[in-house]
Amino acid sequence: MTDNVQPIFILPEDTKRTSGKDAQRMNITAAKLVAETVRTTLGPKGMDKMLVDSMNDVTVTNDGVTILEEMNIEHPSAKMIVEVAKTQEEEVGDGTTTAVVLAGELLKKAEDLLDQNIHPTVISKGYRLASEKAQELLRNMAENITASDSKTLQKIAITAMTGKGTEHSKSHLADITVKAIDRISEGSTINTSNVKIEKKVGGSVEDTNLIEGVVIDKEKVHSGMPSVVKNAKIALVDTAIEIKSTETDAKISITDPEKMQAFLDMEENMLRKMVDKVANSGANVVFCQKGIDDLAQHFLAKKGIFAARRAKKSDMELIAKATGGKIVSNLEDLSSSDLGKAGTVEEVVFGDEGMTYVKDCKNAKAVTVLIRGGTEHIVDEVKRAMEDAIGDVAATLRDNKAVGGAGATEVELAKGIRKYADSLSGREQLAVRAFADAMEIIPRTLAENAGLDPIDVLTELKSKHDKKIKWAGINVFTGKVMDAWKEGVVEPLKIKTQAVSSAAEVAGMILRIDDVIAGGSAGGGHPPMGGMPPGGMPPGM
Repeated sequence: MTDNVQPIFILPEDTKRTSGKDAQRMNITAAKLVAETVRTTLGPKGMDKMLVDSMNDVTVTNDGVTILEEMNIEHPSAKMIVEVAKTQEEEVGDGTTTAVVLAGELLKKAEDLLDQNIHPTVISKGYRLASEKAQELLRNMAENITASDSKTLQKIAITAMTGKGTEHSKSHLADITVKAIDRISEGSTINTSNVKIEKKVGGSVEDTNLIEGVVIDKEKVHSGMPSVVKNAKIALVDTAIEIKSTETDAKISITDPEKMQAFLDMEENMLRKMVDKVANSGANVVFCQKGIDDLAQHFLAKKGIFAARRAKKSDMELIAKATGGKIVSNLEDLSSSDLGKAGTVEEVVFGDEGMTYVKDCKNAKAVTVLIRGGTEHIVDEVKRAMEDAIGDVAATLRDNKAVGGAGATEVELAKGIRKYADSLSGREQLAVRAFADAMEIIPRTLAENAGLDPIDVLTELKSKHDKKIKWAGINVFTGKVMDAWKEGVVEPLKIKTQAVSSAAEVAGMILRIDDVIAGGSAGGGHPPMGGMPPGGMPPGM
C-alpha cells in the first residue's frame, strides 16, 4: 500500500463549494444584510430608499417588498429572505419589512448559539417550538373586531399608511379604504382585487376619491359619440366588431368593377348588422375587449352609443361585477338581460388624456380608487400605501382580530415566549429564549429609527408589560411609552402571525444548510453563486 492516494473529484473543476461553518456563516451574513437594508425603513419615522434600475427609472419608497424586488438580489440565501417578503405581501399586503427584519434577527441570534457549539438542528427545533407557541400567544392576545366597527378599521388603515409619504391626507385615504372594503365585501369573503386602484398625476393627494364603479384608462373611440351617458345600459363584448379575416390565406378574384362595389357594400352591411344587434339589445354603452372597425365606430356614433375598445380582460370583469352585466362572446347572443346598469358613464379628460368612468352603480361589488398627486413618484408611493391599507383592513375582517402596533405586540410576545422557555429543559430552551429576544428587534428598530435610545425605551416598555399593560408601545413622535390601542395604533393579527411563522420557517431552513455547491459556468452559464464575490456578499449591497 502506498500513501500517495490519488484525489477523486466528483464535481466539475469550476464548481465552488462551501461547507460546514463557513457555509452557515456565509448564508447568515447574506440574510442579515438583506434585513439590514430594509431595517431603516420600519415605522413612522423610517427613511425611504431611492432605487435606480438599469433603465435609469427611479423608485422612491419605504415599502419592504418593493425595495427588495427592485434591488435584484442575486445571492441564493438572500433570495430566500426576499421570498418571505413576497409571501407576506401576497397573504396580507403589509408587514413585509417586519417579516424580513424578524428573519434577519432570528439568524443573528442563531449565530451566537452556533458559536456556543449548539447544533443547528437543535436551534431549528427550538425555533419551531417557539413559533408554534407564538401563534397561540398571538391568537390569545388579539382583540375582536367586526365590520361595523368602522372607527377601529380606519385606525388600522391609518396605521398602515403612517410613514408612507401620505402623512397629510391619511385620514381622508383611510376613510376611502374602509368604504371601499365595505362595498366589495360579501360576508366574510373579501376579494381585494375588486378594489381597482387607478392613478393620475395632477392635483394633490387630497383629490384622491372613491368611485362607486370602475374607472378605465380608455377614451371613447369616435369624437361623434356622447361624452356622458345617463342611465347607462352597458354591453360587455368579448369579440371584435369587425369583419373577420379568413384564417388561411385566401384570394378573392373580382373581375367586374361592379362586383367590387357589391363586395364592399356587403362588408358594410355586415358591420351595420353588428351595430344594429348592439342597438336592438337596448345598449347605449359598449365596452369591447377587441377592436372596433372604423365604419362600425361611425355607425355606433350615429346611434348615439358610447364605445371604448381594447379594454383589458380584468377591467371587463370588474365592470361586470360593478354593473351586474354579463360578458358576451358572440354578438348574436346579446340580449337586454346581458346588459349592465350604471347611473352614469362619462369620459373625463385629464390634461390631454381621457379616462372613462362607469359610476353611480347600484350595489356595486367592484369599486375604484382614483389616486391623484403632484408627481409620478408621489402617486406611485400613495398607491403602495393604499394597497397596504386595503390589505390590512381586509385581513382584519377575514379573521375579525386585531392587535396593538408600536412594538407592543412583540414585547408582549417576547414576555410570553420567555415564560414558555422556562418550562422546557435541554438545549432547545436556549433557542426558544433566543427567539424571544429576537422579537424585541421590532420595538428596538422603531426606537432607533426615531432617534431614541433603544435600551431606555425597551426597559420602560418591559416594565409596563410586567405591570400587565398589554398594549404598551412606543410613541415615536414623543419618545414616550403609550397605550397603542387607545392611541389608535392598531394592526391586523394576520400581519403578526404570518410574519412570525414565515420568518421562523426561513431561519430554520437557512440554518439547516451546511453545504453550498454552486455549479460552474458549464452548469448553465451562471458565474459561481449567481455572481457573488468571494466574500459572500450579495452584489449591490
